[in-house]
Formats: sequence, C-alpha cells, structure tokens
Amino acid sequence: MAEAPDHITPDDKDWTWVLDSVCPECGFDVRAIEPGSVAELIRDNTSAWEAILAGEIEPLRVRPQPDQWSPLEYAAHVRDVYGLYLERLDLMLTEEGPHYPNWDQDETAIAEQYNTQDPSAVGVELARAGGDLAARFEDVTGDQWARTGYRSDGAAFTVESFARYLIHDPVHHLWDVAGS
Repeated sequence: MAEAPDHITPDDKDWTWVLDSVCPECGFDVRAIEPGSVAELIRDNTSAWEAILAGEIEPLRVRPQPDQWSPLEYAAHVRDVYGLYLERLDLMLTEEGPHYPNWDQDETAIAEQYNTQDPSAVGVELARAGGDLAARFEDVTGDQWARTGYRSDGAAFTVESFARYLIHDPVHHLWDVAGS
C-alpha cells in the first residue's frame, strides 16, 4: 500500500485553527456547533458513510490522487477515529486529567491495510463505533462538558472542545469523498 497522505487527524500538531475558524477546504465551522448536537451529527455522518460503502467495491478502493485516500481508506479511518474518541471520551469522563497515548493514523492505515478491507465489514464497524460514540456523547451533562484531557503532545481539551474538534474530522473526510 502506498504511504498514507497528510490530512487533518486527531493528533494534528497544529490543531487549534479547527476550533477557531471555518475550515478552508470543507467549509465546516465547528464554532457554530453546540456540543450537545454532536451525537446527532455523528449519526448523520455515519449514515452517509453507510451509503457510500454500499457502492461497488472496486471504485471504493481507488485513490483519486496518489496523495489522497480512497473512499474505503477514509471510511476505515473514520471508523477508527470514532473508536479512538470513544476511548478518550471515556477517560475524560472517568479520570481526572487523563493523558492519551499518541496515535499515528498513517501508521495504522498502513498496518491495518485499510484499502484491502471488506467495505461491508467497515460499514458495520463504522456504524457500531459511531453509534457507541454518539450514545456516549448523549450521556454527557452539565459540568462534564468542562472535564479535561491531554494529548501526548500536551494539547489540552475539555469535553466540549473535544466534541467540536472531533466532529470536523469525519465531516471533512466525507467532504473529501463526496464533496458534501
């Protein structure tokens, strides 16, 4: 498999712009997102990926550009982002100031051979991971939105900023694939 392209990821080193401005590529503005609506946005996004993954298999594996993932690679990445964020959200809600281990999404994409995975299995797993994460966000109330967690690079998030930061990733990758 070719090297994974650079793209916006949960462990971006320069991430604060996601919370402070409109994405110059996909046009998504997380500033307009109420954290309590993230669960619904995850479910909407998951449904859109299910529709994409229901298409013919071979086109799902085609990279539009050598430095851009295929729809299947993006879907597998989003599945893994949802799983990772569920783990991190659980830590934030159950521990005081947890620190997350680093996650190298490019290394994961290569090691897990995203582009050779079964699209229907990825769809089922993405739906499960997205549903689990959405349900967990629905349980967040009151002061829990202010709880903190820290990435391996020291970046601090509250559950609120974490929710808004998260939702940009799958929305952006849907835009990468479908232009919407």
